[in-house]
Amino acid sequence: MAKQSDKSTEKQSRWAKAQDKATKVQKQRKTAKTKQNNQKKKQRGSIMEYFKGVKLEMKKVVWPTRKELGSYTVIVLCTCAAFALLFWGVDSGVLAAIKAMCF
Repeated sequence: MAKQSDKSTEKQSRWAKAQDKATKVQKQRKTAKTKQNNQKKKQRGSIMEYFKGVKLEMKKVVWPTRKELGSYTVIVLCTCAAFALLFWGVDSGVLAAIKAMCF
């Protein structure tokens, strides 16, 4: 009989531990949700505050000079043209291979 009572108390203690763990997890989730809700409330502000923040961030931007802007534009256009030619070449090659195999 002593063995059976030890097993039943062991099962009860396991059950109690599982319940304790579940309640801790639930509390952690609740606190996490309240923290998220508080952050959302803090993020919400008036429209004027938003535009003040935008203005502040725009002051931090380092704008390129006219010469730099021109050179960046040329680089972007050349890169786009190079990729377009690369994709056209790969597409033509794959199409030619498919035609050679199927027809």
